[in-house]
Formats: sequence, C-alpha cells, structure tokens
Amino acid sequence: MRVPAKLFTYALLIAGAAIFITPFAWMLSTALKPLDQTLSQPPEWLARRYEAPLGGRVQEVRPGALVTEPSLWAIERGASEPVVLAEVSVRDGEWRPTTGTGVPVTVLRTLPASPSAPWREVIGLAGGTRDVVPAASISSHVALRWGNFPGAIRAMRHFPRYLANTLVLCVLNVVGTVLSSALVAYGFSRLEWRMRDPLFGLLLATMMIPFPVVMVPLFGLFRWLGWIGTLKPLWVGSFCASAFNVFLLRQFFRTIPKDLSEAARIDGCGELRIFWQIILPLCRPALVVVALFTFMGTWNDFLGPLIYLTDDRDYTLALGLRAMQTTGSGGIEWNYMMAASTLIILPVIALFFVAQRSFIEGIALTGTKA
Repeated sequence: MRVPAKLFTYALLIAGAAIFITPFAWMLSTALKPLDQTLSQPPEWLARRYEAPLGGRVQEVRPGALVTEPSLWAIERGASEPVVLAEVSVRDGEWRPTTGTGVPVTVLRTLPASPSAPWREVIGLAGGTRDVVPAASISSHVALRWGNFPGAIRAMRHFPRYLANTLVLCVLNVVGTVLSSALVAYGFSRLEWRMRDPLFGLLLATMMIPFPVVMVPLFGLFRWLGWIGTLKPLWVGSFCASAFNVFLLRQFFRTIPKDLSEAARIDGCGELRIFWQIILPLCRPALVVVALFTFMGTWNDFLGPLIYLTDDRDYTLALGLRAMQTTGSGGIEWNYMMAASTLIILPVIALFFVAQRSFIEGIALTGTKA
C-alpha cells in the first residue's frame, strides 16, 4: 500500500507542476514566434516558418483564409489588392454582392478549390505580395525567432536604464531588509528585556494592515519630504525592519543554543560582536530566504514605482514593461511583450536555482528547536 501511495503522491505533484509551468511555457513559446502567429487559431506551441511558391520563387509567407469551393481570384477596378470572390457572384465582369449594385472586377484566374483540395490565401513577408496557392504547396517547419529578444529590448527604449534602476533598488532593499530585520530579530530572540513579548505581538499585528490602508499617508509623507519622483520611497523603508522577516529570523535565531552567546560573553564579546561574528554566520540559510523574498518582491514590484515615480528614466523593469504595452499606435506586439517578460523573469529563476539549497534549508529549519 505504501508504494501505490507514493506513486499517487508523485503523480499528483507532477500534475500540479505541469499546471503551474504551463503559463511560463506558453510565454516562452510566444516570445519565439512572429507577430502573426501569437494569436493564431488554433493556437500553436512552436513557431513555424511557412513557405510557398510566390512570384516565381519559394519564399516565406503568412497563411491567410482557406478557400474550399470553386472561386475567382479577382481585383476590383481601382483597387490595389486582389480578393477571393465566389464564382457564382461574378457575372459579365461585375461582382454582384447580395445587396447593392454591381462592382466592376478583373478576374485574374479561376481557383479549382474543393474541400478535398483547398487553396489558401498567402501574403509574402518579403514584399507583402498577396496571392492564392494550393494549400498542399505550402510547406512549414519549426523556426524559433530568437531575434524577438533584441527586438524587445529596442522596443522598451530605455531597457538598460530600467535594468540599472531595478538592480540598484534590489541591492539597497536586500541589504537594508537583511540587516535591519536581523538586528531586530536578535533583540527579540536573544536578549531579555521588559515588555519584549507584548511588543513582539504588536509587531506581528502590523502584518494584518493591508498596504492600501497606509498608501495615502505614506504618499503624503514622502511628498512632504520631497521624495516623490525619486527612488528614495522605494528603498529607504527597507532599513526599517518588516514584521514577517523579523518573525522568520527570530524563529531561526531561537534554534541556536544560548551557550554559544554565554561563552562569547565570558570571553569579553559585546552584543554587537556576538550578533555579527557568531549569530549571523550560523543563520546563513535564513538570511538567504529573507534576501530571496526581498529580491523577488523588489524585482517584481509594480505598484510602488507606479505611485512614486514620475520620470520614465527612473522606471523599473516592471513599470517599463507596462509602458511598452501602451506605446505605439499599431497595437500590442505580443511577441515582443512576451520576449521582454521572459527576459525579466529569467534572472529570478536563475537566482532561485543558484540559492535553492540554502533556500530550502532555511525554510525547513526555521522554527525547529536545536
């Protein structure tokens, strides 16, 4: 019974992982497609290159509508592009729609299309030539568009500056959060002082206050300080310890035997030296967890930069991605959007895999007694 139970558990975990990884796989797939294939129906997972005989040679084309009945390839007088017309609707050189008067047309050729041998409209990507060819003459093969990634960087305009702003904020927030939270957690876990436990409970209670409640007061404070339009509101607060990180580190600090601290005090060490040279080195897994959570929160933060930043040169990657979505008049280029999103998310994934061992160890050991 134990083996089937394990197999069921593994199957459930694999199925759950597949469900959660599907959106990322689709994003990566879309990032490698040409624009016309990003919203194609039915959807295709892999980008393909379509080729057909066009203009006397085989060239890359974009497939269009399918023609499954005998039709005419004709052009209206004065028009620039030919169209497919139903054979029965053209009489005496005129196309007669169901309503309205006849429209003079020139028939270029007859299409002997049928359900078993359909034709398909194509547009040549090189010169934009429109034509109709037998569907069987169109060949395709997988062709990933790696050029979408440099194209996405160009489309975001200030990508290097957005990246630099984001990295600066990540470094400042990680340093500030780790140092301040570790120092406060040390005071709540290793030192004995009056009202320690009630104040710790009050600190934890602040976790129940949602950000929208304090958003307006914080904005008013930062405006009074003259920080609106700068990066300061996005990193200065990290040097004031947050409740969740203090709780996480406090629980880990409590697993360290107090005999180590007592021995250090006997040798003449002060509290700051004990904290810096004894406690912090032993708490590396927990510090990695706090650093990772802070880095990911800062890297993906959208609301904070949206509220406090006014100059697009100060934007972060998350805000730059939103700006990229709203620029231009030709609609959203989804292949570039997904390529930019992939570039933004890959560093977080890479960082997690590099620090995976310490991350899991920090989560597993937090709260356990030595």
